Amino acid sequence: MAILNPDQLFEQAEKLIAIPAGRPRQVDIRRAISSAYYAIFHAIITAAADQFVGVTNRDESRYGLVYRSVDHGWLRRLCEEVQKPALSAKFRRYAPKAGFSPNVVAFAAAAVDLQEKRHFADYDVMIRMNRSDAVLAISTARAALARFNGAGQVDKLAFLSLLLFQPRG
Repeated sequence: MAILNPDQLFEQAEKLIAIPAGRPRQVDIRRAISSAYYAIFHAIITAAADQFVGVTNRDESRYGLVYRSVDHGWLRRLCEEVQKPALSAKFRRYAPKAGFSPNVVAFAAAAVDLQEKRHFADYDVMIRMNRSDAVLAISTARAALARFNGAGQVDKLAFLSLLLFQPRG
């Protein structure tokens, strides 16, 4: 399976807005913002598939099944839930006993913000975006990924479990 490397997506985003003379084109700014979001999206679904199928099984069809099972809308709803001061009962059973750590909460907040910015970049032709918008999106995405990677194993496993297995009731 050809995993999308978050570092390469960040590099692509930075290249798109690194025009030496003049301002970057709107299409480049918008693609940079979109790439920043997709860097964290692909990083998190790679982490989930690696956790539950295994890094050594990336060529197996079941790896692709897990990888493709994550929906952008579910990621957003999960991230919104993770940010709440008190998780709803549906989620609380599967979260760390003390709740999610500040690292996971910060990742969740950034994921929601970046997904919204990606929607604007990809679909809202009525707004003009600036290079600084893309720079901020890239910086936010890099920091979010660092926060998630810096979280404890219990937090990461709980988040990834909820990402793949939606609780019922």
